Amino acid sequence: MAEFIRLYEENPDPKRIKQVVDVLESGGILIYPTDTVYALGCDITQARAVEKICRIKGINPKKHNFSIVCADLSHLANYTRVISKPVFKMMKKGLPGPFTFILEANTQVPKLLHSQKKTVGIRVPNHGIPRAIVEALGHPILSSSLPHGDEDPSEYSTDPELIFEKYQHEVDAVIDGGYGGLIPSTVLDCTGDEVVCLREGLGDFQGLL
Repeated sequence: MAEFIRLYEENPDPKRIKQVVDVLESGGILIYPTDTVYALGCDITQARAVEKICRIKGINPKKHNFSIVCADLSHLANYTRVISKPVFKMMKKGLPGPFTFILEANTQVPKLLHSQKKTVGIRVPNHGIPRAIVEALGHPILSSSLPHGDEDPSEYSTDPELIFEKYQHEVDAVIDGGYGGLIPSTVLDCTGDEVVCLREGLGDFQGLL
C-alpha cells in the first residue's frame, strides 16, 4: 500500500521531502500536486518506474510525449538541444508557471525515457512541493497527468484522499498537498520556426508574446 504524505506548499518539511526522495530513488511511483493538476511522477533515471507509469496510463513509452519537471531552468542543457533566444526569453517569462514547453531533446533523453520521440516537455511548476522534491533528488522527475478513464475527473483528481483511495495499490506514495486543480498546463511546441500552442490550459499564451 502507498504511503500517504502530507506536505505544505509554502514550507515543505525537509524530512518528508527526504521520505519522498527515498521512494523515487528506490524506483517508486509518486502522485504529487502541481500548480495545475495532480500528476504521476518518477525518477527519470529509473527505467522500470517509467515503464510502470506507462502501464498505469496504458500508453506506449516509445510513442508517448513525456514531460519532465525541473526546479528551474539551470539544467536545460542536460536534456535539450540549443534553444533560440526568443524561446528562452518566453520560458524565463512563463516559468515557474502553468506551461509545458516542447523542445528538441538531446541524445540522452530518448534513452532515459525508452522513447523514440526526439522531443521533451519541460515543466517548472509554480508550486513549492514538486520543486523541493526535484531539488532534493538532484535531477528532474518524469511527469504525466492522472488518467481519467470515463469518470468525472473532478471526483478523483482534486481531492488527495480520494486519489489515495483510488491509487493506493498502484503507486508507492501519494502526497497530500491540498486540493488540486482541474485545468492542465498550456502546452507550447517550440520545435519549429514559430511557437505553436498545442493545448490551451491554465497558462495565458498571449501573455508570453
